[in-house]
Amino acid sequence: MTAWWRDAAIYQVYVRSFADGNGDGVGDLIGVRDRLPYLAELGVDAIWLTPFYTSPMADFGYDVADYRDVDPLFGSLADAKALIDEAHGHGLRVIVDVVPNHTSSAHPWFQQALRGEHRERYIFRDRPNDWESIFGGPAWTQVADGQWYLHLFDPAQPDLDWDNEEVRGEFESILRFWLDLGVDGFRVDVAHGMVKPRDLPDIGRGDQARMVGSEPVPFFDNDGVHEIHRAWRRVLDSYPGERIGVAEAWAPTAERLAMYVRPDELHQAFNFHYLFAPWDAATLREVIDSSLATAGSVGAPTTWVLSNHDVKRHVTRYGGGERGLRRARAAALLTLALPGSAYVYQGEELGLPEVLDLPDELCQDPQRLRDPDSGRDGCRVPLPWTRESGWHEPWLPIPAEWSELSVAAQQGVPGSTLELYRAALRLRRTIGGDLTWRDSPEGTLAFSRGPFVCTVNLTETPVDFGVEGELLLASDVPGAGDSAAWWKVKCGT
Repeated sequence: MTAWWRDAAIYQVYVRSFADGNGDGVGDLIGVRDRLPYLAELGVDAIWLTPFYTSPMADFGYDVADYRDVDPLFGSLADAKALIDEAHGHGLRVIVDVVPNHTSSAHPWFQQALRGEHRERYIFRDRPNDWESIFGGPAWTQVADGQWYLHLFDPAQPDLDWDNEEVRGEFESILRFWLDLGVDGFRVDVAHGMVKPRDLPDIGRGDQARMVGSEPVPFFDNDGVHEIHRAWRRVLDSYPGERIGVAEAWAPTAERLAMYVRPDELHQAFNFHYLFAPWDAATLREVIDSSLATAGSVGAPTTWVLSNHDVKRHVTRYGGGERGLRRARAAALLTLALPGSAYVYQGEELGLPEVLDLPDELCQDPQRLRDPDSGRDGCRVPLPWTRESGWHEPWLPIPAEWSELSVAAQQGVPGSTLELYRAALRLRRTIGGDLTWRDSPEGTLAFSRGPFVCTVNLTETPVDFGVEGELLLASDVPGAGDSAAWWKVKCGT
């Protein structure tokens, strides 16, 4: 058993914004295939593809109308099969999204439910409770005959009833369909959400979306989800090659999150506590320690992630501009040095910031209905491949200033963020062992893993870490403000 997933570097491909293979301005599976050599050269072990299934695109494909086919916007089922096979030829594993909490309102099942047929597959009630949608407004919509259906996200995303055996059987069949096609695993969207209490209790307060991940809420993280994940683990284990499940799970405590990665459940869970940690040494050390301890308590690896398609890019979160980029480069070396599995969101290897000035008429994210500042369009702007962008009329405009951040502008340029990532991902494969903290000045972090040492200065004042050894890689001058460095030292020093 290789347990490849325990220390893998996994690259998130947001398909519609990664690469356009047919020139229509929207990324597609042909575009991803064309760029597989880039991903292999970058040095990642696997790619995670966001949904490319048949969908009306009310929520960018997270509203699935057919789980066994590819939306024409992204290509065909043959394109998906060719992509999987070619990725394997490049030594890359392929993880795809599965969306089990809800379907599209265009799904044949929900169309039947609207006609009054088989409503038991969804959550219909004669009267709604006080639950709110994560996207804002009530979580209930009334249909023509007077009943209401639950949608914890957009009204076009009705929640399934996972107490229904037909629902459970259907999704095990969907998993097998894609496993038979050759995928290496699944990222499970809203893995904490499928099971709801039968009595659907009121919460008694508003602004419920902000409770998620910090306080218990009755519609998320119910114990019944673990029975589903155990069943899915049995499906995954029935296939050769260590196929994996990755939970997108929000839980109020690290201990609750660890339950999703017990030995008979999913393999990984995203570490959002690390993602949202501020650029502060004491906070980061506490999050790292608690993450390692809680995941380790169930024998699972920790995951580390700085950005994804749902949050502002970390260059911007860390202050933006040159300061934000310095911190992001240092954070990359910190993240890639930690034991466990690391996720890289497309474009972070280029140092891309959040795009904050998209015209309102171009923004399509339904989450903006709740709060315009929480819209996710700005982190989904297409990737710049050339100085001219490499796109023909992309679905979201690429800033002109990204010319100098493009792949073409950074490729082969010593010290560029792209080359920093390539070097770090290559060296990362030589790092092993547990993390041991080293003494370091206030406002900094330093740890060793065998002869490997990582030092991070999270202050703006230069410091001397006193490390004696070979400098392997640095985001800036070693010890400079907002910088990180990797060293090889003699054991015991």
